[in-house]
Amino acid sequence: MDQVLRRIPRFADPNLLVGFDTSDDAGVYKLSEECALVQTVDFFTPVVDDPYTFGAIAAANSLSDVYAMGGKPLTALSILCYPGGGDLDDLAEILRGGAEKIHEAGCILVGGHSVNDPEIKFGYSITGTIHPQKIKANSGAQPGDVLFLTKAIGTGIIGTALKKGIAADHHVYAMIESMLTLNRAACEAMLPFDVHGCTDITGFGLIGHLREMAKGSSVTIDIDTAGIRFLPGAAEYAAQGAIPGGLKNNREFASPDVDGDAHDLFYDPQTSGGLCISIAASDASAFEAAFPAAFRIGTVRSQGPKPITLTT
Repeated sequence: MDQVLRRIPRFADPNLLVGFDTSDDAGVYKLSEECALVQTVDFFTPVVDDPYTFGAIAAANSLSDVYAMGGKPLTALSILCYPGGGDLDDLAEILRGGAEKIHEAGCILVGGHSVNDPEIKFGYSITGTIHPQKIKANSGAQPGDVLFLTKAIGTGIIGTALKKGIAADHHVYAMIESMLTLNRAACEAMLPFDVHGCTDITGFGLIGHLREMAKGSSVTIDIDTAGIRFLPGAAEYAAQGAIPGGLKNNREFASPDVDGDAHDLFYDPQTSGGLCISIAASDASAFEAAFPAAFRIGTVRSQGPKPITLTT
């Protein structure tokens, strides 16, 4: 996709504040000096068996891109692919789970679109607002910043272990709880501080999204590998070979830009992952106190030979 996007023509518009040039989490379009729209879309196949939970996770995942920009989600449009002869009770539960999670975010469901498809896919297009001068783009990280992550990683590997039938129930529950947690509180907690950049960790994995941040910001990110937190059971399932195909693709694509050997989990594609926040060092301790769930994973420095360096 990265190669394909390079072929897409860019048409200039002075009101387009964030487009797809830096692979950011959402687009931002200025309406006035005080207000801009934040727009994003995301949908995927089921990651858990329970229809209601799948719908709620899909909603949390879609909302996350607006939170990653520092925005406030306002409206949602659902996107549904579902087999014409599929179970209507399951469909109702998918939609109910999504609708209730959208409501939890203070967002309004305004409609959607569906197609007949043998493979179930579900998600949302979310529209939010933000002040044009307060955008938390993924391209704003500055040398000296401290990097925080707000959720442990490992959803892709645990999800693969679940499909293989080797995942323990308590590990699956911890994964689901993480995916169901909105990034709303993390977003609201970071806004009072001197945040220079932000992204959420989703399909490209931790290193993939940090690579985008480093390249977009023209900096190098030093990841403290000892600071990365894994979801319970994730490391064990990785060692047992529960490796999703997306992880292999992420490693193949991003590893040339990494100085050091990374654990499989660093490339693991996340669903509804946490925010990665690049914040001025002077505000780091205050942010930790305001949002104790966040943990330090590295620092930002002037651009070096590679975008990502692993340290221990």
